[in-house]
Formats: sequence, C-alpha cells, structure tokens
Amino acid sequence: MSTSIDARSTPAASGKRSRRMIAILDVLSERGTVGLSDLAETLAISPATARRDLADLADQRLIVRTHGGARLIDSRNELPVNLRDTRFSDAKRAIARAVADIIPQQRYAVALSGGSTAANVARALAQHNELTIVTNSLTIAQLVTTFPQLKVVMTGGILRPESLELVGVLAENTFNAINLGTAILGTDGITAEGGVTTHDETEARTNHAMVTHAQRVIVVADGSKIGRLALAQVATIEQVNLLVTDSSADPAALDEIRAAGVSVLVVEVN
Repeated sequence: MSTSIDARSTPAASGKRSRRMIAILDVLSERGTVGLSDLAETLAISPATARRDLADLADQRLIVRTHGGARLIDSRNELPVNLRDTRFSDAKRAIARAVADIIPQQRYAVALSGGSTAANVARALAQHNELTIVTNSLTIAQLVTTFPQLKVVMTGGILRPESLELVGVLAENTFNAINLGTAILGTDGITAEGGVTTHDETEARTNHAMVTHAQRVIVVADGSKIGRLALAQVATIEQVNLLVTDSSADPAALDEIRAAGVSVLVVEVN
C-alpha cells in the first residue's frame, strides 16, 4: 500500500508537505538526479524527512529511487491533483474572483471541468443564487454541495485518480444531453496554435463534449500554463471566447492568443 501524501489529520502540515514535495520535483526537474544528502541540504530538511518524501513520491510513480538518492521519471507529465492544489494559489484565487464576477446573478447553467483553478472558481461562485453547476469533477462536486443555494449535476463515467475527474462515454453523454450558458475549463496548457490541451486524451474528449454544448467558453489558467502545449486537445483556440489568467503569463504568448480572436483578461497578482 502506498503512503498517503495528504497528511489529512493535520491540514496545515499537509500543505507544508505538499509544497516540500513540489520543491523536490522542481530540484529533480533541474538536475535529473539528486543524492539524499544534497537534497536535504538544498531544501534545509533532515535526511530522514527527505528519505520519507522520496519514498512517497516513488510510491506515486513520480520518481525512481536510486542508491543514495532519486532520479526523475522521464515520462512524468502530470502532478496528482493534491499537489497541484498548492501551486500558484494566489493567482488561482484572483482568477476565480474575476470569473465569478462575469457569471450572471440569475438562473443560469455553468459547466466546470476539473483542475485546481476551476475548483477555485467553484468556491468563488458561492455568492450566486439559482446557479446550476454541471461537472465531471469529484473535487468540485464536493465543494458545491457545501453551498445549498447552488444546484449540482454530476456526470457518470470512469474515475481518473490523477485528476479525480469522471471521463469516458457516460460523462460525454451527460454533456451531450444538456445546454450550458458557460463552460469553464481548467487546462494543462494553452497556445494560439494548439488551443486548449491536457495530458490525457480521454479527459480531453470528455471536456470537448462540454465545450460543444456551451454558448460561451472561458478558459482559466495561471501564468505557468500560457504558451504550454500538452498531449491532447480539448478545444481549438477558435472555440474559446475568453481566457482569464494572471500577470505572470508570458506577454508574447498572450498577444498570439489575442491575435487568434480570444478576449484575454489578466488579473494582477503580487
């Protein structure tokens, strides 16, 4: 049985540990391999703590343990959702507030894909009344149930443990059967040429069904996703009406997206 990286008994410790694990992955991204003593010195942690974190990351198949250290798995593309939730949190909250201001304060249907930025949007929508949220994300469905004035429609489908999203034919059929005012998409990357992309092709097909049944498509992406291209296309750039990102985004990539006909809203983050 793999060791949980959630540390659920103490939420504060969980966030601290998640940030430390992300730091370990960043070190490995830069160096490829790292020794245990070097890692402990770089991150100012004890060798015992470094050893435990490396063991947990190896259980998650994000790294490979070596004699005296670890190396990065070359095919690592996607962080588990519980690690992604801790990255760029200020930017994601600012993006979410901006999107919530755009959604009408009336009876209205919004679809939300998975992802930590979209989850922040779900939290920000708590101020709305008579809003129906349609989602294939277990994370977002759980969030929305804490706001009784919001109605949630959950798709069926096969659960992807990496993203906690339901995907496949059952999820697609749900989106194909309804009409949506706005689809709000999280993404692993967006470019003018490649459009909106994600790491998993089945997830991409499911979210594409969401896009095709929405009157408006809003992409929410922190600055690290702008100009990046992932494996599978969710939507062409022509299908996107609005991109909401933060001030860390690459200006040249944003200019290309604007030139492709997409409105871009940039929120300031200190």
